[in-house]
Amino acid sequence: MKVAEELRYLILAIQREGNRLLAAELRPLGVTPSQAEVLRVLRDHGPLTLSALGGLLVCETGNSPSRLVDRLVAQGLVQRDTDPDDRRYLALSLTAEGKALSKRIVAAEDKLHHAIDQLVTGQPVAETITTLRALAGAFPAGEALARRRATEKE
Repeated sequence: MKVAEELRYLILAIQREGNRLLAAELRPLGVTPSQAEVLRVLRDHGPLTLSALGGLLVCETGNSPSRLVDRLVAQGLVQRDTDPDDRRYLALSLTAEGKALSKRIVAAEDKLHHAIDQLVTGQPVAETITTLRALAGAFPAGEALARRRATEKE
């Protein structure tokens, strides 16, 4: 097997298992991993316009996650308000229910992150992350993650 092929399949295997585990943790909360990502991004970076939200999402490539947001608005988790900086746009933010749910999402994610931490204890994680950032940075989802890291609230 070529190195690039093995790397691709290892990334795919880890992504699938991680998504499966996260979905299982989120199922009792009534949200999918993609919906949870939207809620977390709005929690950590909001309020945001639809385009700005799209630019920070890994689960959606492209800048208009409107169907995903529509579902969360219908569930009462996200609200649309006139953007105070530009009245032509809508600002998306979490409702009180969305804020409460986002705390439970953080707990679910923390459980997964703890399991990952246990699996990689003693491994060269910093070097691995550097390699994965270089690879992911060539693609829209990796660019979205880089933007999210660059704008994290302290």
